[in-house]
Amino acid sequence: MGFKGWDKGEILLKDGSQENCILPVIISASRATDIPAFFADWLANRLSSGYLLWTNPFNAKQRQYISFKNTRVIVFWSKNPMPLVKHLPILKEQNIAYYFQFTLNDYERENLEPNVPPLEERIETFQHLSELVGKQKMIWRFDPLVLTDRLSIDVLLEKVANVAERIKDYTEKLVISFADIKTYNSVQNNLNRSDIKYRDFDTDTMIELAAKLSEYNKSWGLHLASCAEDIDLSSFEIEHNRCIDDNLMIDLFSDDLDLMHFLGYEQDLFSPSSRPYLKDKGQRKQCGCIVSKDIGMYSTCSHLCTYCYANSSCKAVVNRVKNHDKRSESII
Repeated sequence: MGFKGWDKGEILLKDGSQENCILPVIISASRATDIPAFFADWLANRLSSGYLLWTNPFNAKQRQYISFKNTRVIVFWSKNPMPLVKHLPILKEQNIAYYFQFTLNDYERENLEPNVPPLEERIETFQHLSELVGKQKMIWRFDPLVLTDRLSIDVLLEKVANVAERIKDYTEKLVISFADIKTYNSVQNNLNRSDIKYRDFDTDTMIELAAKLSEYNKSWGLHLASCAEDIDLSSFEIEHNRCIDDNLMIDLFSDDLDLMHFLGYEQDLFSPSSRPYLKDKGQRKQCGCIVSKDIGMYSTCSHLCTYCYANSSCKAVVNRVKNHDKRSESII
């Protein structure tokens, strides 16, 4: 049984008109921009309204209404989710479950993430949020790992270890990825403009880092996983990850019968192999995620990370974000 697409319906707009919409069960918020950091108030407003308007990042003329009527889970991706914390009660009121993909890197000295809060503040946010929602819902990402003339494998691992010592009791999982810079011209241009002398990972450097990370992890006890990577690192106890993760949802939200039905968990009770793998075919081949509807928009993230593929330029971000209204139907 494959995924046939989200259910469709109609929504009533404020002006009394009706529009066609889709009704996703799982929402990703978002791979394309940091919604918790920069659009938390907007999302809270849209949740209260019951719908939002999504613009296709690759074709601005293609727009789509999205209803929250069937939504059971929202997966949040963020480097600073603190602005969203005050709005979590709205999700509870609407019986929508959630968990966090929290990217907590340490590139302060290198200035690769110029507009994220200070590292100490982000660590405290991670700890606070973990105490609030539970450590199973807090997936730590050191993502991506970037090699430069100042960032060797050992320096990177020292940075990872310093963060791990502070948050190892506040999460159960660490997800890594290796910066794939040559794939994205915009990323190369951003790094070159910032005079950052980067180099891509190869098989040898990936294996070296994985082996050393596995040794470090003997004292942390975290589940290790790689995100959207071809290389098999299972010999170092690093699995291929599912960021939009049906297995985690079953562990966390098994009392939600509608969600379990969507995931095919009823079939899975006596025969695990019978549960369908609802792979998101819209993602890269190496991505393990199951289907979700991403509600973000490229070139709207004001973190302005130099390695990020989702921002075409600082000017594009400024132009799109400066006049954003939290009452609007869409991010842009």
